[in-house]
Amino acid sequence: MNPPKNPIVLTVFTLLVCLFLVVPIAIIMPLSFSSGSFLSYPLPGLSLRWYETVLQPTPWLAAVKNSLIIALGATAIATTLGTLAAYGLTIANFPGRGIIIGILISPLIVPMVIVALGIYFMFARMGLSGTFTGMILAHAAIGAPYVVITVSAALRGFDRRLVLASSSLGARPVTTFLSVILPLVAPGVISGALFAFMTSFDEVIIALFIASPAQFTLPRQLFSGLREQLDPSIIAISTLVIVFTVGLLAAYEVLRSRAARNQILR
Repeated sequence: MNPPKNPIVLTVFTLLVCLFLVVPIAIIMPLSFSSGSFLSYPLPGLSLRWYETVLQPTPWLAAVKNSLIIALGATAIATTLGTLAAYGLTIANFPGRGIIIGILISPLIVPMVIVALGIYFMFARMGLSGTFTGMILAHAAIGAPYVVITVSAALRGFDRRLVLASSSLGARPVTTFLSVILPLVAPGVISGALFAFMTSFDEVIIALFIASPAQFTLPRQLFSGLREQLDPSIIAISTLVIVFTVGLLAAYEVLRSRAARNQILR
């Protein structure tokens, strides 16, 4: 569908899309300040009791800690491997390149249940089921495709003469990559890392398959709460996650703006 050419129509259309996405979230957030024990309108009163509940050491803060450990580890692995893979696949030209790219981004295409089932059978044989190492590696596998895509997009139009110039001045390949290539693709790397982090932080299906019974991540704890004890504490922790996500996006926008400004100055 072609975008409307009238700026007023485009603005109205954009606002409607934003409202469609934000209103369902905005409607439930006030329930986190309810003084009652059930999810209902009108609110019986205002209270911060549910925020006090989710800030207790267990179960919510323990789940947040597990999610952060797994997400940070998975993001580090996914960003490193995804950046190197994107650079190699962009620079090199060899038979089967398209097949390798398809395999790398396949976790985005294959249903997550199928991916989780395959990881479960493989990790069960390797003794990685129910371990933090297994969760980190599994989440790195589903986060790496985002890094490959964003870094590949950043490398599109990359001037290879910069690599030749760096090499002719005596720089080693590692120095060229860190000093010349990486700063140029920094916005793509940051975008991919952010997507990988949020994918891991929000993932629940793989956690249900390979996490141990006592290894609760935040999405798994939320899933369990929805089944067993539905109260406003779930809305409270969800609101905190939304605020955290908005903060990450704001930080990304600041970093992206600085990177773009530095490139212009160069």
